[in-house]
Amino acid sequence: MSVNPGGLRQGDRVRVLAMDPPGHHRTPAFVRGKEGVVTTLAGRMPDAELMAYGRRGPDQPVWRVRFQQTALWPDYAGDPADTVVLDLYEHWLEPLR
Repeated sequence: MSVNPGGLRQGDRVRVLAMDPPGHHRTPAFVRGKEGVVTTLAGRMPDAELMAYGRRGPDQPVWRVRFQQTALWPDYAGDPADTVVLDLYEHWLEPLR
């Protein structure tokens, strides 16, 4: 089971922060404020939000998070069991415990 120092692990429910910061960010608007489930740790990667401005900080954990498509798009006409998996930086995720 993947675990990081921040405490997230596979199977944890999370909510993507519902924020709209100025500048470059890597979190799609359609998942902000939505709940999903952590599937695995994708790795630790440079923070692209800093790199877009020529800065570099410590590598950040990136988690794969699964969302029900019906939770993202209420009018979704496909199979209700369909999901979307996105790689998201940990600082965008709020644990729901």
